[in-house]
Amino acid sequence: MNMKFANNKTFWRRKLPLCALVAGLAGLIAGCVTTAKNTGPKYTFFPPAPDAPHLQYLTAFSSERDLRGSGASLMSFITGEQMSEHPILKPYGAAVHDGKIYVCDTGAGFIMRLDLVTRRLVAIVPEGPASLKLPVNLAVDDRGWLYVADSLRDQVVILDTNENLVATLGEKGTNRPRDVAVSAEHIYVGDIGSHQVHVYDRTTHAPLFDIPRGADATNMQRALFQPGNLALDTQGRLYISDLGGYRVQVFDADGKYLRTIGKYGDNFGEFARPKGVAVDRAGRVYVVDAAGQMVQIFDENGRLLMWFGEPSGSKVGLDLPTKVVIDYDNAGFFQQYAAPDFQIEHLVLVINQYGPRKISVFGFGHKK
Repeated sequence: MNMKFANNKTFWRRKLPLCALVAGLAGLIAGCVTTAKNTGPKYTFFPPAPDAPHLQYLTAFSSERDLRGSGASLMSFITGEQMSEHPILKPYGAAVHDGKIYVCDTGAGFIMRLDLVTRRLVAIVPEGPASLKLPVNLAVDDRGWLYVADSLRDQVVILDTNENLVATLGEKGTNRPRDVAVSAEHIYVGDIGSHQVHVYDRTTHAPLFDIPRGADATNMQRALFQPGNLALDTQGRLYISDLGGYRVQVFDADGKYLRTIGKYGDNFGEFARPKGVAVDRAGRVYVVDAAGQMVQIFDENGRLLMWFGEPSGSKVGLDLPTKVVIDYDNAGFFQQYAAPDFQIEHLVLVINQYGPRKISVFGFGHKK
């Protein structure tokens, strides 16, 4: 069955029913929302029936009270403890490690740690030389160390598991870091001031090289303009969401250019305001477009597979989304929200700066 993308005006203004906007590519069908028809709970899937669903909207939360759900009232009744709201004000970046979601709250000026086991939300507010001013993005390594890109300090701040300062990367006044990614050997820092990604040795923190390398920096096809968000895949390839270039640039671990995903435009497979980027274990690339308030999914060669999300006024709407995070370890915590016949393979978390759903949780999976 051949399906066409919506034209530009229809796509952005959403004049047609969303379920009519469907495209089939590489085994996945692009589409939007449908609601399972049954007498029980209503479930929202992407793409719509009759196509097989690949993604389900599960839940969302914007505070500790949301995270605890209906159990908060019962716990308060039993213990007499008054549950505080602990709202997330204006989140941007996020990362997941060891059953915890770390969120850079630009409205509060610190990091929120959401513990999925205890269902508690705790503020991380380092003091002294480790103090944060405006954390916008962060990464967590296999030890649980935090790497925080602070746009007012103009540095990346590295904190150990006790939230003590380990080191800082970058010079105040000369760097403008916006994101950081960490591999087994390297630390990658996206710097929109120099239009580069700086690469450091993970152990010594010594600067190694910059991406793009050599002549690639002046090659318009391979250059970076505003490298705002970073992601690594399982093979160590670096994905750079270039806000100023309206595309995602892909390099290997040593900075060799590999390919470009997307281009400027307001149609499917194109970007008007690309932000967060993530890669799952199958090599699928997830890219947030804040202008379209959606996430588009591509295969590893850059071919569009599907998209999901709706404007902020809908039941599952995204509201100025900034970050997308893939999480395989905590799917069990959210399986309860899935349809009985839908098995979650991994979670897709989308961070929204505004609205009632600061952290939207989707499940990528399949029918049982």
